[in-house]
Amino acid sequence: MSRFAIIGMGKFGTAVGTTLSSHEAEVIAIDKDEMVLEEIKDRVTSALCFDATDETALRQSGIDDSTAVIVAIGNNIQANIMTCALLKKIGVGKIYAKVEDDLHRRILKSLGIEEIYFPEEIVGQSLAKQLVLEEINKIVEISSGHVLVELNTPDKYVGKTLQELDLLNKFGLNIVTIKSRVLKITERGEKLIEEHINSLPGANDVFNEDDRIVLLGSKKNVDEFIKASGKKVHDD
Repeated sequence: MSRFAIIGMGKFGTAVGTTLSSHEAEVIAIDKDEMVLEEIKDRVTSALCFDATDETALRQSGIDDSTAVIVAIGNNIQANIMTCALLKKIGVGKIYAKVEDDLHRRILKSLGIEEIYFPEEIVGQSLAKQLVLEEINKIVEISSGHVLVELNTPDKYVGKTLQELDLLNKFGLNIVTIKSRVLKITERGEKLIEEHINSLPGANDVFNEDDRIVLLGSKKNVDEFIKASGKKVHDD
């Protein structure tokens, strides 16, 4: 089981810790404020109260055996930097650190900290990706790095066959399903739209304007496919 130590249990540290715990990782929460730890202790494996700028306390905590240590101290840049320096000194292999600004980032870089995160930057990047890929209806991660994606047929692929598109060779993607809308006329003469699911698409199957396609492949290949398609798909 992976074992993570998180130093600084503010909003960022708590979010990281509880998410790791929900994925069955062992999480050690560290903060010098007992009241903060009291609120999170039942959602992590263990909670330790000490000042992370105290080298002796750090060594005694045993966090040098962790898979990774996340330094999430945000309200005291000096304490953040000192903690990172001490973690390097005691031999922690993998250190992730939260930074407050670019100067803070550069200082940690000079200490040899490679995994550096600016929360506001992460949120901004996440929002941008969401806006760019808002045409996608569903993204389901099925294994590390691989996803199932359902999206509307890109304009440039309408009227073409699977053989013509050759997505497996061009993008490393498999088309798992094609969902088509079929117009039905009831006995009363009413128009009814039904969904037809083609779970075994063949080479000669043609993409229609209102089709939805389900793709399987790596996240990287899916991103490349979206970019190549012009990121324009039909709305429902």
